[in-house]
Amino acid sequence: MEADPRTDLRTDSRTGGEALVRALAAHDVTQAFGIPGTHNLEIYRHLAAYGVRHATPRHEQGAGYAADGYARVTGRPGVVITTTGPALLNVTAAVGQAYSDSVPLLVVSPGMPLRHPRLSTGLLHEMRSQTEALRGVAAFSHRVSSVAEIGAAVARAFTLFRTRRPRPVHLEVPLDLLTAAETAGPVRLAPATAPTLPDAEAVRRAARALREARRPALVLGGGARGAATACLTLAEACGAPVVTTANGKGVVPERHPLSLGVSLHTESVQKWLVGRDVVLAVGTELAESDFWSPPPALGGTLVRADLDPDQMHSGLPTDIALVGDARASLEGLLSEMGLHARVRHDIPGPRGGVDEVAAVRDARYAGSAARDARWIPYLRAIRAVLADDAVITSDSAQCCYYGALPHLPLGPAGRYLHPTGFGTLGYALPAALGAKVACPERQVVALSGDGGLQFTVQELATAAQLRLPLPVVVFDNGGYGEIRDEMAARGDRPTAVDLAPVDLPALARAYGGQGTRVCHPDELALALTEALHTPGPTLIAVPEETR
Repeated sequence: MEADPRTDLRTDSRTGGEALVRALAAHDVTQAFGIPGTHNLEIYRHLAAYGVRHATPRHEQGAGYAADGYARVTGRPGVVITTTGPALLNVTAAVGQAYSDSVPLLVVSPGMPLRHPRLSTGLLHEMRSQTEALRGVAAFSHRVSSVAEIGAAVARAFTLFRTRRPRPVHLEVPLDLLTAAETAGPVRLAPATAPTLPDAEAVRRAARALREARRPALVLGGGARGAATACLTLAEACGAPVVTTANGKGVVPERHPLSLGVSLHTESVQKWLVGRDVVLAVGTELAESDFWSPPPALGGTLVRADLDPDQMHSGLPTDIALVGDARASLEGLLSEMGLHARVRHDIPGPRGGVDEVAAVRDARYAGSAARDARWIPYLRAIRAVLADDAVITSDSAQCCYYGALPHLPLGPAGRYLHPTGFGTLGYALPAALGAKVACPERQVVALSGDGGLQFTVQELATAAQLRLPLPVVVFDNGGYGEIRDEMAARGDRPTAVDLAPVDLPALARAYGGQGTRVCHPDELALALTEALHTPGPTLIAVPEETR
């Protein structure tokens, strides 16, 4: 009977490629994304034996975004396998996005041989330094120097994912080590850890500030997702309105009477926030990318709960710092206030916050009604079709940041994946692919503009090959609409922003999927319903009036 290589420790002599895959499997990696190349074949050789499935996007950037989407919906690190040189550089945009949005991503690649000369030799895919290139966008880039070091390097990456703010990591294995059979050593595992607890005195001070607050507010980012119930309990107990960042969308149900949704970028919400006497910010940078402008100076006490201690010194000055796991911090606050995290189904007791939210929400919509009105009927049609736990991915497109982020309500069961901060284009389609690979039973829909879609449109072929039901809704404004509008606002003549028309539904069909064009919200609802039950991708184009 052949031994199972995942558990067989009778021999410790392994190639670097097998040692790498064994270390990944030991950390429960079951899915990877990437493209085989001449230099990484020894990695691919061992994937199936160790139970690691693989999906092959059509471009390494797509592989990175797919792994990002996989990580966001599962909470587990996404893994990308590239080859050397251009392949690794192709994935760096996705690595930069994962760094910006605190996504655990592990990129593994071959590198030049251990004793490769500093002077160029013309070796295939030769680069002066892959690690230097990746250090500019990842949390760290680690080049191993022996087969035995591979297990420790993988364990180091997973330790970072579990104990610190999760961010992308690059691991490089020199070409000669990939095929060299050496002593690999025992399987090394990232240590089990308990949630980091905030300082007890800081918790007491924060609880006292919230008890005494007359105008409290909660600002929730992506780091608050694991503390959703505690956040809602605290908001209801204090009558505190809740506003979220893009990454925090849906942490608190956006139809809740205390929710202002994703609206930090609106003038009315920023003015309202400045007038709060206590603001509790959970798992968010409070950065310019959240406000779409320099963060406003708050007039009251700022309490920040964040796993990353560096956040307490960046951006807006922190008055009370709760450094630790978000759930532990919020539950500590509730305990100090004599409350317990629970889900309520009645209207919150303190009415002031509810009435205030209604007024601020009205002002918010009034300020953006003319700009956002064109998308709202279509977004309502999408919301009516989708289940509560649907996953929606979006691009850096007007229909997403002006439309879906503020106007397509979600709750904690659903997820909205958006490329915040770094603001890459082409994210939506491959991220949806990764999310659907991770959760094939859930509805997954990609929202994009025509400009961003064409950065990664080739991933329609990947979805078609995998026969994944994947609606891709594209609002087509004939180019780069946001930049066109910015040029016009400056009084400039729009230049290089109008793209030649593309028959996007026909392109989807050419890739092996389905494609259609709709011109009314009712048509979109019907097309989306059908697409959710059709194997492979369905591109649904919605033409926009741009003149």
